[in-house]
Amino acid sequence: MSSIAVLGGGKIGEALIGGLVAAGTDPSDIVVTNRREQRGEHLRERYGVETTSDNAQAASGAEVVFLCVKPKMIGGVLREIAETINDNDADTTVVSMAAGISLASLQDDLSAGTAVVRVMPNTPMMVGKGVCAVATGRFVSQEQAAAVTELLSAVGAVVEVAEEDMDAVTALAGSSPAYIYLVAEALIDAGVNLGLTREVATRLASGAIEGAGTMLAQEGADPTTLRANVSSPAGTTVAALRELEESGIRGAFFRAAEACALRSKELGAPVAPQED
Repeated sequence: MSSIAVLGGGKIGEALIGGLVAAGTDPSDIVVTNRREQRGEHLRERYGVETTSDNAQAASGAEVVFLCVKPKMIGGVLREIAETINDNDADTTVVSMAAGISLASLQDDLSAGTAVVRVMPNTPMMVGKGVCAVATGRFVSQEQAAAVTELLSAVGAVVEVAEEDMDAVTALAGSSPAYIYLVAEALIDAGVNLGLTREVATRLASGAIEGAGTMLAQEGADPTTLRANVSSPAGTTVAALRELEESGIRGAFFRAAEACALRSKELGAPVAPQED
């Protein structure tokens, strides 16, 4: 890969950069844009990448352009780089990391035939444990799709999905780390309520969640079986699980996922023109 442009050096952008560099990508092959000079200096000093505030300049000659900006900024950035991408000698692949923005919407701001990929990442990619769901546009070749998958693999697992499933993916992967953090916060508070210090409660809850996640990630792991293995008949865990079930924990997660998916769909909906 000769040139990678990362437009937007925020948390997701930095996580991607860090993963790529750690996986062996030459930092000089990566150009990152950021509006704040201080942020650009941080990325340049920490990772050795090139930095600029000019999106079109970064996209010039790039084989892959990652859009790591907020959804509301995607259209403006695409319009900034569209002509540059069209003039590139190599066929540039544009990869959006923004929630809710459809492949069709992305394509509207680019020249016909531009290869576009839509990705739903999540923040654990910052520690190399992310899950990136990928949907490819109709102009993306097998070679381009494979190249994007290889790059994203530097920050975690890559799952190919149909675009119509992206809103559900957002609820199950993109936003779900926040659900886990909320569970951790609640467990810590419960531990403090039982008399533990906050430091001890935090170590216990965080360690349990990390360990459970590792067990779930093992090949062939089944959450129902794992839960049953912890649940002795008439034991302590069963007593706790009964309280959670009677409190409606499953229904709460159903409603949360549905609300998240609906909001993702709303973000991708076209804005109706205002009447004069």
